Amino acid sequence: METCGSSYLLKLCFSLALFCMPFVTFATDKHTHQDFFQCLSLNSANATSISKVIYTPINSTYTSALDLSIQNLRFRTPSVPKPLVIVTPVDVSEAQAVVYCTRKSGMQLLVRSGGHDYEGQSYISSAPFVVLDLVNLRNITVDVEGATAWVESGATLGELYYRIGEKSKTLGFPAGVCITIGVGGHFSGGGYGSLMRKYGLAADNVIDAQIIDMNGKLLNRKSMGEDLFWAIRGGGGGTFGVVISWKIKLVVVPEKVTILAAVRRQNVTSLVHKWQYVAAQVFPKELYMSLILQSTVGADGKPTMLAIFNTLYLGGVDELLNITGSSFPELGLTREECLETSWVNSTLNFYGITGQPLETLLNRTANTRAYFKNKSDYVKEPMSETVLEEVWKWIQKEDPGVAVMQWEPYGGSMSEISESAIPFPHRAGNVFKIHYMTTWTNGSAEESNRHLSWIRSFYGFMAAHVSKSPRLAYMNYRDLDIGRNKDHGRTSYRQASVWGTKYFNRNFDRLVKVKTAVDPDNFFRNEQSIPPFSSW
Repeated sequence: METCGSSYLLKLCFSLALFCMPFVTFATDKHTHQDFFQCLSLNSANATSISKVIYTPINSTYTSALDLSIQNLRFRTPSVPKPLVIVTPVDVSEAQAVVYCTRKSGMQLLVRSGGHDYEGQSYISSAPFVVLDLVNLRNITVDVEGATAWVESGATLGELYYRIGEKSKTLGFPAGVCITIGVGGHFSGGGYGSLMRKYGLAADNVIDAQIIDMNGKLLNRKSMGEDLFWAIRGGGGGTFGVVISWKIKLVVVPEKVTILAAVRRQNVTSLVHKWQYVAAQVFPKELYMSLILQSTVGADGKPTMLAIFNTLYLGGVDELLNITGSSFPELGLTREECLETSWVNSTLNFYGITGQPLETLLNRTANTRAYFKNKSDYVKEPMSETVLEEVWKWIQKEDPGVAVMQWEPYGGSMSEISESAIPFPHRAGNVFKIHYMTTWTNGSAEESNRHLSWIRSFYGFMAAHVSKSPRLAYMNYRDLDIGRNKDHGRTSYRQASVWGTKYFNRNFDRLVKVKTAVDPDNFFRNEQSIPPFSSW
């Protein structure tokens, strides 16, 4: 890797970089950036060491460092603004120096852990900016006796699951299905997965954290105070500081769980209609059964619907079949469709990986990247079969297999935890959450506009059948269509409340108060970050 090996060379490298960035559309201040590198050299324990983890556009490895964690190919085009500097610190003190020096130099700081932000807000800004990439900060320490773990924000969920499974067959953690998601962003927005009906969200099970504040100071739960600790567990990443690590409470799982992915092509409407009444309200909290809905081509060559009932049960096959046989006999589950396995192995299967070694969980690039646009909704009342038939028509307007709806059942512990326990407000009263997805492989403007137009129109149709006043959305499925901050992420309360109340409902005002106390200058910001009072 090409690096800049001293404070003088750091400044020289950046000065040269200013002439090698035709794709960057914003103005730059040479002296500001020289000040940034000078500050880093003065505030790092080892200037030579930190120089090895700095990338500017003149480095041959700059593009690969930037693209490594970009999951949405919509944001990997030449016209998308690029960071002036990427830093991938190898220890916490280096991350502290980056925060301190970025603020002192007047640039914007974006923080990236896994790069899964749906709108690229961890690595895109219209203002001159630095990306603090936490990819090298991914240590995980599991305490089996205490049933806890410390995990750094740059770790992926797959890495976390692997390390837990490495130490225990009867401990797990309630986080997401996608194994390449970075812990930092996932926990910051709530973080749900197949254990949420039993144990709640990832953020519900965070018991301590370390955060770098706007001055570069490292704080823990005691020193940050309970208000900030509340805010970082679901209030969204990139708002309150840089959360470096999290202490989590591990949960008990049986040595064997049961999983299945029941594919149904017949009677889809009636099955989905019945699912709405049992998945959240009837099934025990140990049973999680989500739905994947998409169109396919039938034997007659015509579009038809396909439903996949993805299931995790914290128990054996016999128990599961008894439950579904009495509560959902229409599904017709069979023993042959079920698999008993360990919880850690189930995390691979749920991600759609079978026949691969457990070490696949450690692969940060295990996912397939594409152009995509996603949205979310919350459903308070089941939809009628007539409405479902209209939903299928909308899905079938897209190319077969391209449009996907994922329905996540709530109920169980999700209905028992207060909506104000953490900033994530979507608790009692929600039957399920909808995740809308459309993907494509041709990045032309025409193709992109076609798919974007479809999902936005479909979302408009769904307004009558989902939550209202406000129409709620999930923070970790960031959607700039529902509102954004202006002026390089600075905004007024009125502007921010448009999107903020959809993500946080009544918790939004409390988040604004916390932001005002810990970051009154709005240093940590993006197009959907909580504003302080000073920005009103």
